[in-house]
Amino acid sequence: MANIQSIQPMLLLNRLWSLVAAMLLLALAGYAGVAHAGYAAIVIDPATGEVLSAVNADEQNYPASLTKMMTLYLTFQALQSGKLKVDQDLPVSSWAASRAPTKLGLRSGQTISVNDCILGMVTRSANDAATVVAESLGGNEGHFADMMTAQAVLLGMTSTHFANANGLPDPNNTSTARDMAKLAMALYRDFPQYTHYFATKEFVFRGQLIRGHNNLMDRYPGMDGLKTGFTDASGFNLASTAVHDGRRLFAVVLGGRSASARDNLMARLLDDGFDNQPTPEVLVARAGVPSTTRRVLAALSPIDTAEADETAPAHRRASHGCTRHRGKTCPRVAKSHGKSTTRLAHRHKAKKVVLASSGDKGG
Repeated sequence: MANIQSIQPMLLLNRLWSLVAAMLLLALAGYAGVAHAGYAAIVIDPATGEVLSAVNADEQNYPASLTKMMTLYLTFQALQSGKLKVDQDLPVSSWAASRAPTKLGLRSGQTISVNDCILGMVTRSANDAATVVAESLGGNEGHFADMMTAQAVLLGMTSTHFANANGLPDPNNTSTARDMAKLAMALYRDFPQYTHYFATKEFVFRGQLIRGHNNLMDRYPGMDGLKTGFTDASGFNLASTAVHDGRRLFAVVLGGRSASARDNLMARLLDDGFDNQPTPEVLVARAGVPSTTRRVLAALSPIDTAEADETAPAHRRASHGCTRHRGKTCPRVAKSHGKSTTRLAHRHKAKKVVLASSGDKGG
């Protein structure tokens, strides 16, 4: 009898594990046809159109907060046409205020300037700010997502579909490293008067210092933009641009296993690109997480509460310590002591530029 009683708990445990495995397989089956969600990278010289490195560049992935680059593209388009003004106040809806972190903490009934929406998206990757702009330009976020996808087609982003304005998890929000690089280049080509926004490292919003997530700009000489992104399903993403000796390159990394692995890979990709040589595929693979593992993470991640940038759980945050590359020492990170200022990354070896923030609006 004692042996029978000891066997029963083991049977129950085995059945439980079988149930968990079956649930995971079902979840993975749901994601399998949507996107590969693996690692990918690309480096492009916009002057020649030459692809200097490409690994899984046309595999569909989840762009996470790189999605906001298209929201910013349409924002800049509206500014250029006069539909929006930089100092214009936009209303905050209950839907915008409810968007999951990361966010500026906007409340329904407030207003926020277009300028602060842009700065919030670039630095904190604020999902509430992205939705405010989406509703102002599209009437609602769903229609704005259709506008984003239509613009993607015009830019030749043939493997991209947008489902929202911010990159919060949605199986229909997909793109590729090549398409994200096309978007990054289009931003600099079509709106040179607004590209200084992407060099923003921090700004003061309603008395609070908002710091950016793009830590690689602190340690990679010549880097002056663009955008970070993170969800459990996507991994750590980064679109970057840098200038060396007057030559600008654009690069995208998708599916990094950590922020530091992604940043180190980006530095290597750009180093190799400026040296006119491809980065070994094995290095890209080492920095990423296999797509199967990514799908398990996606299946276990609660869609409605997932965060769309680098505020990952503490046990998954990576060190942002400086590493040497190209024989250069790591610069010290400058601290901002001023009020209502915007700190930018160094651009073309120029002196640091300080701009005034639009300050408190609609508190």
